[in-house]
Amino acid sequence: MSFFSCLFIYYTGDVMSKEKFLSFARVHPELAKQVLKGNASWQQLYELYEIYGEKHSIWNQFMRSGETIDFSAFKDLFEMIRKVDFQHVQTGIQNIQKTIGFLQDIGVGNSNGNRR
Repeated sequence: MSFFSCLFIYYTGDVMSKEKFLSFARVHPELAKQVLKGNASWQQLYELYEIYGEKHSIWNQFMRSGETIDFSAFKDLFEMIRKVDFQHVQTGIQNIQKTIGFLQDIGVGNSNGNRR
């Protein structure tokens, strides 16, 4: 095997390892929280991944089971938005616009105080 073949195998292995770590990090958003809190850096987490792999108990300190993202509020919000009758909302907006136009025509809200 030539030097360049060995170099290529090493290089592609390194790229694959980084891709696997990125996949691991995407599955575990708790890692990003730890980085944002300043408890670890991405470099430190990657090095731990390289040394221990993804199945080791070392990850327990970074992935606390009580810290999960609650998407139920988003689900409720999207459900509420889905049920909104936008035709009814548009009709209400048009009525408000007509009312404002009428009030402007009779002089209410005229900033200089003069009626037309």
